[in-house]
Amino acid sequence: MSMKVLVLLSGGIDSPVAAHVMAEAGAEVAVLHMDNTPYGGSLDQVKKIVDRLRATTGQAIPFYVAPHGESNLSRIAETRNPHIRCVLCKRFMMRVAETFAIQNDMTALVMGDSLGQVASQTLQNIRAEQEAVNIPIMRPLIGLDKQEIIEIARTIGTYDLSIEAPGECQIVPKKPSTRANMKKIYEAEAEMDVDGMVEASVEGIVRT
Repeated sequence: MSMKVLVLLSGGIDSPVAAHVMAEAGAEVAVLHMDNTPYGGSLDQVKKIVDRLRATTGQAIPFYVAPHGESNLSRIAETRNPHIRCVLCKRFMMRVAETFAIQNDMTALVMGDSLGQVASQTLQNIRAEQEAVNIPIMRPLIGLDKQEIIEIARTIGTYDLSIEAPGECQIVPKKPSTRANMKKIYEAEAEMDVDGMVEASVEGIVRT
């Protein structure tokens, strides 16, 4: 494999493993972390994970951070249908990542999705999320179960770092949708300045 890919790195267990797998396959890896501040997350913890990935892959791994909380989550939290917040969140993350990847001559996005593990990773929701972008999306963990992913994370030394990270995003609804209705998605986004939000987030990206 000879390509530049952009990994959406959350700091959880899965996405660092996805980054490692792609690097092992020969891809040139860069990572983009969507900073959820003030709705959760720990940038210091993510930095430790990136440093560990650099050591295990032997790659320099450029590390970028986008202001997702202030640019996007603050508006998503206001949607009248809270059940679709997670799908909306992923759609915005992917739009920001796509724009940044294209600007930097990267071939594809990489995500740590594993089918059905969380609400945003059901097949219907994955389809709804991917519909927001045109760039190829690679999901190297899609068919693995959680224990398989954990075993890889332990082997490469990212597991302990990932489980030390703070809890989930503060705007995750009590009952997130597992079968996203595209009509509701479009209605929610019609009330937002989607292009402006994505532009603000992309413009706020910094390399750390």
